[in-house]
Amino acid sequence: MTERERVIKAVRAAFEREPRINLHKYPVKVEFADGVLTLEGEAEHIAAKKLCMELAAAVPGVTGIVDRLRVAPSTHMGDGAILDAVRDALLQEPTLGNCTIMVKRKGRFETVREANTEPHGVIQVSVEDGVVLLDDHVTSLTQKRLAGVLAWWVPGSRDVINGMAVEPSQEDSDEELAKAVRLALKKDPFVDVDRIRVTADRGTVTLEGSVPTPTQKDMAEFDAWYVFGVDKVVNNLEVR
Repeated sequence: MTERERVIKAVRAAFEREPRINLHKYPVKVEFADGVLTLEGEAEHIAAKKLCMELAAAVPGVTGIVDRLRVAPSTHMGDGAILDAVRDALLQEPTLGNCTIMVKRKGRFETVREANTEPHGVIQVSVEDGVVLLDDHVTSLTQKRLAGVLAWWVPGSRDVINGMAVEPSQEDSDEELAKAVRLALKKDPFVDVDRIRVTADRGTVTLEGSVPTPTQKDMAEFDAWYVFGVDKVVNNLEVR
């Protein structure tokens, strides 16, 4: 067995063992060359996409991953409709009030809000084939992460590439990541954040507490996965 065959076999085996990855309904194409693994296809949900990345990165011999996985949208929307929905979500979020918002249409950026405060950020939004790209800069890690979550929440979004810088630079920490997850849960009207405890440890977020339904348990986990910097979610929420 060649190194390429060994790695691909190990990756597929890891995917098969994970119950939240449904390869039969949502197949993932796996390629490997020179230490770099390429994953391509459509994942059932954000957890499946992130778990594919985590499991693949843990396979010996994999030194890099090209992520071409997209998430199956809950609602099919055109790029223009997705762009409008992301724009509106960013404009309505008070935490992003000091950010200039720009959207790209027909190859050109147009400003939909100019920020007059200092310091201020600039969020450039573009959408292609259901993939939302957030670019330029914001003034805090919280803003970067929240903007990404808001983009993910648009039903037609298939992926969110959060390329925004944080200026001035800000040191990240477990506390900062946990705070961002708590904020995402608080912003979700379908989740009762008061019943949920959030902790973070080197990219792994743990959710503890109780929720009234299995649907809320899943939604809380997905919200955590949507947060930039979360590599793994341990969902210990009880339904009661």
